[in-house]
Amino acid sequence: MASEIVKTENTSVQTSTGEQNPPKAVITRGDITRLGFRSALLQSGFNYERMQATGFASAQSPLLKKIYANDKGALSASMKDNLEFINTNTNAAGFLMGLLISLEERHESRDLIKGLKVALFGPLAGIGDAIFWFTLLPIVAGVCASFASQGSILGPLIFFVVYLALFLLRVVWTHLGYSLGVKAIDKLRSSSGAISRAATILGVTVVGGLIASYVHLTVTAKVAVTAGHEVSIQEAFFDKVFPNLLPLGYTLLMYYLLRAKKVSPVTLILVTFVLSIALSWLGVL
Repeated sequence: MASEIVKTENTSVQTSTGEQNPPKAVITRGDITRLGFRSALLQSGFNYERMQATGFASAQSPLLKKIYANDKGALSASMKDNLEFINTNTNAAGFLMGLLISLEERHESRDLIKGLKVALFGPLAGIGDAIFWFTLLPIVAGVCASFASQGSILGPLIFFVVYLALFLLRVVWTHLGYSLGVKAIDKLRSSSGAISRAATILGVTVVGGLIASYVHLTVTAKVAVTAGHEVSIQEAFFDKVFPNLLPLGYTLLMYYLLRAKKVSPVTLILVTFVLSIALSWLGVL
């Protein structure tokens, strides 16, 4: 008779044939509902080093403690991953949290969980911002402002109802993300290597796009080529030969100092402030 090895710590069962049953579910619908409301904490602890990481980790912490109640090492690894840089749409964050919690509950590999997080937060930010902040709310605000200008109470009431509905939809998105993760768990597990690699590549691409969007370096200095005629270094060289070369180079320098030389992020931020002021005063930037 085939022997069985029972892993009580993760509540999973592995047979002698190497097959492994999924761990017992410990997260309830009530937990996911509360996670949806806690996703409103996304902006708490916002900082320029890791953006929304503090709020992102804080919102998930009660569920992670429940999942890893008997494994402090796994809990520590999960919290560390969730405290890494993230910047996404506040309304869509619940979807990502629900998806990641479904993977955490089934003790999927950290590479798969981290890869999906890095790959998805950027697209969710773009989609969420385009739908909520740039389309829906401006239209509703315009209509409500028209009512309010006529002295109608409908203006503020309609805007409040729409905004409240968007807030409550956080719960719906969170449940949707969790359900999607649960249903797709077998496919994700069987293709975890390919998914992790693809997610990592997509995540790096998203970060590369963020560099061009968030980091701005413009050389204002000009070079005299003939008497009375000057050429802008930025326009004649950097913009034509290699656009966004300076933002990319400075970002890679900061990354090198941060990871290889272990320089404090606070120190790098202060150095950036000082260089910006000094080079601007000198007329270089």
